[in-house]
Amino acid sequence: MKRLARGLAEGFWTCLGCRQLVSVAPGTRSCLCPRCGARMHGRVEASLMLTWALIITSALLLIPANILPVMTVIYLGSGDPSTIIGGALELYHSGLWGIALIVFVASIAVPVMKLVGLVMLCLIVQLRLDVPPRQAMRIYRVVNAIGRWSLLDLFMISILVALVDMGAIAEVEAGPGSTAFATVVLVTMLAVRAFDPRLIWDVYESRFTAATAETDKNHHREYG
Repeated sequence: MKRLARGLAEGFWTCLGCRQLVSVAPGTRSCLCPRCGARMHGRVEASLMLTWALIITSALLLIPANILPVMTVIYLGSGDPSTIIGGALELYHSGLWGIALIVFVASIAVPVMKLVGLVMLCLIVQLRLDVPPRQAMRIYRVVNAIGRWSLLDLFMISILVALVDMGAIAEVEAGPGSTAFATVVLVTMLAVRAFDPRLIWDVYESRFTAATAETDKNHHREYG
């Protein structure tokens, strides 16, 4: 492993809002960014614990989001309330396969991938797993990038509901499951915001320090 320069050790903090690098005095616990005014910390306080709490909350909210009806598709005068999976299948059988694919990807694939990615990041930090930090950062960037598309299916439902007033052939009504799912999306977005990616590099630094100490210890043992 190669030791990398660390801003925290040199007395520099990065503003998570505008990425401004700020020099802070030793012993400083928090300060305001001189450029954007955001509250700054060397590391987000209780980041790991807060992220775990939001992950568990999201996982629990996925239950009502998938059990309760998320929408009702009335096609040619008939239709029943549907869950996310049922709604996607109903849209597919109604010939709206493109919208069904969007609903499935945005409602099932994206939230699950996001939660799995967050769990992996938390385990890497908490258990100090021997995972290359660049690989862990790729996971973080993917989780951060796909989160913004989680609301895509809700936008599609809103568009479909608006089509009713436009005299479209398919009538769609949003159900209580959509509210639960919107909450899941919001909580997972907060979980991503709560996770401090700099902790990944702290794990790398601690493993580097431990490996260096072990090497020095073996060297002294071998050569006196």
